[in-house]
Amino acid sequence: MTKFRLVLATIFLSLSASAQQVPIEIHDQLVPQSTETRKLALTLDACSGKYDDDLIEFLIRNRIPATIFATKKWIDHNTFGVSIIKAHLDLFDVEDHGENHIPAVIGMGRKVYGIPGEPDLIHLRREVLEGARAITETFGIAPHWYRGATVEYDIQAIEEIEKMGYKIAGFSVNADAGATLSRLSIEKRLAHLKDGDVIIAHMNKPASDSAEGLSASLIHLLQRGFTFTRLDQVNLQETMETQQKERKELDAVR
Repeated sequence: MTKFRLVLATIFLSLSASAQQVPIEIHDQLVPQSTETRKLALTLDACSGKYDDDLIEFLIRNRIPATIFATKKWIDHNTFGVSIIKAHLDLFDVEDHGENHIPAVIGMGRKVYGIPGEPDLIHLRREVLEGARAITETFGIAPHWYRGATVEYDIQAIEEIEKMGYKIAGFSVNADAGATLSRLSIEKRLAHLKDGDVIIAHMNKPASDSAEGLSASLIHLLQRGFTFTRLDQVNLQETMETQQKERKELDAVR
């Protein structure tokens, strides 16, 4: 946890419940490395739903590494997809997206994008730990990164997740808006990536345009000289956008 975020968490925990209920969307980029290679990180969420075979097969054919954030719910219902990923762990890093895809916001009745959050920290811990257990038992590798449903978090939840030993994975470019965008919209969003960007997209909605839009964009990025890396091979740092929002939320409750 950053020093500023630790101070923010301490203040938030001392305030009223209503003041704590302001979730933060974490934006990250790759920590710069001493290399001339321009690097990007592709992260794919497997929330619930199905397996996007077209997208994963494209990545395998073109040897593009990716970090997959899978829920236990998705793992339990996609045996074939799991078998493909397990056969290509040289390309895919699998990390924790929770047990049941529940946002890391705390409080009865709270929702993010219509998805109910956690009633308390006990339920948050179960979401994180059972998701991690499913990945370890299925893929044979313990996860080190966590991404909550909707990628929005209470400060209290951020502190708890990090105390449990997990790093929280944000992003800098939202490629498909939950697999709702058209191919053209995805291509526009990925047309101006810069060194160090972290892409978030989805691999659980094969009927969407995500596979088509990502495939075209990723080939173009390779042609521009970018290479792709996995989160188990790098570190992330918060962008100024996240830091500024944290400060605004702190000012709002003072």
